[in-house]
Amino acid sequence: MFKGSFTALITPFKEGKVDEKVYQDLVRRQLEAGTHGLVPVGTTGESPTLSHEEHMRVTELCIEAVGGKVPVIAGTGSNSTDEAIILQRHAKEAGADAGLVVTPYYNKPTQAGLIAHYTAIADAVDLPVIIYNIPGRSVIDMSVETMAILSQHTNIAGVKDATADLVRPLRTRLICGPNFCQLSGEDATVVPFLSQGGDGCISVTSNIAPADCARLHNAWQASDMVSVNEVNDRLLPVHNALFCESSPGPVKYAAELMGLCTAELRLPLVEIAESSMKKVKDALVGAGLLG
Repeated sequence: MFKGSFTALITPFKEGKVDEKVYQDLVRRQLEAGTHGLVPVGTTGESPTLSHEEHMRVTELCIEAVGGKVPVIAGTGSNSTDEAIILQRHAKEAGADAGLVVTPYYNKPTQAGLIAHYTAIADAVDLPVIIYNIPGRSVIDMSVETMAILSQHTNIAGVKDATADLVRPLRTRLICGPNFCQLSGEDATVVPFLSQGGDGCISVTSNIAPADCARLHNAWQASDMVSVNEVNDRLLPVHNALFCESSPGPVKYAAELMGLCTAELRLPLVEIAESSMKKVKDALVGAGLLG
């Protein structure tokens, strides 16, 4: 169901509030660029600092603007199982195609706890779950063996893998099977991830370069390695620059440079340093994304 370039959408703010018009403009820009799917209210969408009402509203805005043209995987994770169920239920009611459920941060559950957490969500709501495994933010790492157990549940459809472990997609494919969807959470490793059995990428860079990111995946599926390598080489400095500070600070600054939205963030995130601004601007110019 989920293949290609999925954009982890930023959430634009204006004077502290979600800028709904600009948000839907960003969604339409993605569709026009050929993006294969959208992911509202994930890490890049600053979900930790959105209220529940804002979180649900942004999900609804995305689904409304998409109009069924591409799949929407809504961020629904929480370190509270009950809260994750509430967000997953809302995503289903709003018309999302799946929920992206991050491994519980701060609590540090065991592998048995992870199984119980994801099983409870999948049992409670009849909507596909994409496991979001990101040890760098959640501290815990879901093992491939745990993922194999969870993959047997009819409502657990795949993983967003942000481990940057390029053996992981191969091991996951061999133990979970080819129908378990694997989406990279690391832009810079997308090509080797695909080569090891991945299906696509939930991308930060595609906020800025949606057409290029979609082109890379289209070329991969067409076995056009010349185009894959051209896009991959050109975008690597952009991938690196967009993570020179905690995301989404750099990508929001890039969006402001391109006239897409303001770079406004919510505390505890603050404006990126001047040295980081230079890195981002130089990368955009070098990739031909900014004049």
